[in-house]
Amino acid sequence: MNKRSLTLTLCIALTLPSVAQHTYKYRVSLTDKQATEYSLDKPEQYLSHKALDRRARQGLKVDSTDLPVCRTYVDAIRRQGVDVVTTSKWQNTVTVQLSDTALMDEIARLPFVKMTEKVWTLPDSIPARNKERKREVENKLEKTDNYYGPAYRQIAIHHGDSLHEAGFKGKGMTIAVIDAGFYNADEIKALKKVKLLGTRDFVNPYSDIYEENNHGMKVLSCMAANKPYVVVGTAPEASYWLLRSEDNDSEHLVEQDYWAAAVEFADSVGADVINTSLGYRAFDDKSKNYTYQDLTGHYALMSREAAMAADKGMVVVCSAGNEGQKTWKKITPPADAENVLTVGAMDASGMNAVFSSVGYTTDGRVKPDVMAVGFASTVLGTDGNVSTANGTSFASPTMCGLVACLWQACPQLTAKELIELVKSSADRFDHPDNVFGYGIPDMWKAYKTVKK
Repeated sequence: MNKRSLTLTLCIALTLPSVAQHTYKYRVSLTDKQATEYSLDKPEQYLSHKALDRRARQGLKVDSTDLPVCRTYVDAIRRQGVDVVTTSKWQNTVTVQLSDTALMDEIARLPFVKMTEKVWTLPDSIPARNKERKREVENKLEKTDNYYGPAYRQIAIHHGDSLHEAGFKGKGMTIAVIDAGFYNADEIKALKKVKLLGTRDFVNPYSDIYEENNHGMKVLSCMAANKPYVVVGTAPEASYWLLRSEDNDSEHLVEQDYWAAAVEFADSVGADVINTSLGYRAFDDKSKNYTYQDLTGHYALMSREAAMAADKGMVVVCSAGNEGQKTWKKITPPADAENVLTVGAMDASGMNAVFSSVGYTTDGRVKPDVMAVGFASTVLGTDGNVSTANGTSFASPTMCGLVACLWQACPQLTAKELIELVKSSADRFDHPDNVFGYGIPDMWKAYKTVKK
């Protein structure tokens, strides 16, 4: 988007009082985890069995980045008079909110603090949410002659229908959808069969995630819609976590802190695949804007976080961005990250969408990685009716659902092996470029390659 237990909760999100009481948020980077009360020998204290099983299956060891941020440090920071918003164990950061910036001088002097950075300022106004949202839901669903309804072409172009016919529709796979909100998703008939594991809002834990922005609902529908002969998505039998990290009321770096918390939550509860149709380049504080030189995969916090997901055994599928016809033109972080699957947009005939962001990364890596339908994509509207939408935001979940189905079919693969398999099945793998990347993946070809 352009605009804008166990001890699991310890390392994800902490309390968030009324936002209106605070003016600023800061990211506090810590030097170490030496004061931790946790041990690498007892990971079950901070990771679910599903998360540990996923690592074991892929031969991945729990390491120091898995340890929660030290409670001793968090408590010391809180005693300075600030509220803790969230933490990131992978990045070893604490995000705080406050009204008096002088408090940050005291925090910066703490011996375990490496650096601090302002990541949010209170916006001038926050639009009211639509409390009457349910009134617009019509759910007028028209039957077609095709099992997938109008979504058929965006699935068949990857031979995803063949994968489905073989029995692989995402059953047993967990997909975390990190987005801006899931407006009306709870009222839409074509989403009633979604195997929902839960929701979490990292922007405002007190919100109704179904009253927030509709972007995530449309993204979800590309994968999870399951109304045969009306509309069916790419992973109709998968299980889903709906996670909100995008604050549509402003555009600040703190949204990457929320996103990191969401990714780490997804890891801790055992998600296999993550879809994120979000990207960041320009901010309300223009001094924070990225430049092309920053597209290294290591500059933006979000990109660093995304790259680590594969080391934890998860596949991150992300949108390339919609900057192709704008001055920027390039992909937007986290699309520049290593070991993720960045998806550009095309139409159902295989022609690239002119708005789709292009590569390469600053260090010369091929991006986007692959293409999927993002022009006139079949999605569900806020009224519950089948609709269309444009954007790499919808190309990404279309591909993400198919990736989950392919992994269901080939469970012996690691996350990194799966990413490479998808790329190797694409039609331009031998001659990639900065528009199509490796091209259009053939998921049935990928499956047959493994099952030879």
